[in-house]
Amino acid sequence: MRRRSSSAMDLYVVLGLRQGASESEIKRAYRRLARQCHPDINPGDHAAARRFGQILEAYETLTDPDRRVRHDSAPSGDEPHSRRSGFEGFDFSARTEDDSTTFGDLFAEVLTDRGRRAVSERGADLHQEVQLTFEEAFADTARPITVTSRCACRVCGGAGRTRMVPGRCLLCEGTGTVRAVRGHMVFSRACSGCGGSGHQRLAPCPPCGGSGLETRSEAVQVSIPAGTSDGDRIRIEGAGNAGLRGGPPGDLYITAHVAPHPLFRREGDDVHVALPMAVHEAALGARIDVPAPDGPARLRVPPGTQSGQRFRVRERGAASVRDGRRGDLVIEVQLMLPRVLDERSKELLREFGRINGENVRGPLE
Repeated sequence: MRRRSSSAMDLYVVLGLRQGASESEIKRAYRRLARQCHPDINPGDHAAARRFGQILEAYETLTDPDRRVRHDSAPSGDEPHSRRSGFEGFDFSARTEDDSTTFGDLFAEVLTDRGRRAVSERGADLHQEVQLTFEEAFADTARPITVTSRCACRVCGGAGRTRMVPGRCLLCEGTGTVRAVRGHMVFSRACSGCGGSGHQRLAPCPPCGGSGLETRSEAVQVSIPAGTSDGDRIRIEGAGNAGLRGGPPGDLYITAHVAPHPLFRREGDDVHVALPMAVHEAALGARIDVPAPDGPARLRVPPGTQSGQRFRVRERGAASVRDGRRGDLVIEVQLMLPRVLDERSKELLREFGRINGENVRGPLE
């Protein structure tokens, strides 16, 4: 595999990796460097912002298989040619060029010209994380986040070239093609001076270096649907990096991390809560207000309720992000024994034991 020329930026060096590094190594290096150079961490530091742009470009190139192959193979930086190149026929009146140019050289140049067609590329996807409380994830909420992405350059509008007064290319005299002769065989190829346009080549845009892209940090308002659970991903179409050469932009994926709650525990769309209950409430039955994420729920406890017994209150759980249907509130009873502090309470409990002498341990004895 050929290495890139010294004039091109070595994206492996940018990430501090060897050529041929695995995708997991590339992602680890990107996360480590991004945390150091992110504009949010270095406000006002233009050098850090430029460095982050290089890191982002290296990451999105080396994680895309096709673009990585082109980078590793050191593709030419010339612009795509719009004029036709190829073998034109025979010209027996033409003079023979120097023998240093071989048939293979001429055909190679023609095939290279044909391969330099503009290929649009989709922009890379971006990934962000957002921290939510249990209450924020339970209901619809909006959260502003800062997204650093590769956007169309504001100076050149994404063209990568500065505007200038058009003029005829002096190398091909405005035809867009140059001719090469080998013996009596005549070949034509797109002019390297103007890229086959016949006009003087435009100068690269200084702010973006001719790439047509610049790194920008912008605030994005993210709508988080009710029922979002820990680890869910929210996709914002078209909010990723801008595409190359007119390609569509990538998407922005936001991973939600929901903090645990001291009372509630979520399983699927159901919300579980433990309900402490006194012995006399469990024995005689009671009506109890049970805490729920969207307000108290009234529960009727039947007489003889046992510790660990579960009750279900329909549609008081979390909403499903798929169809909006709500899960249930699942209540688990936990019997709490009283602290016996006086002789009267002890005597009542002994009397209760004599009246209700049922063997609760059964075959264990």
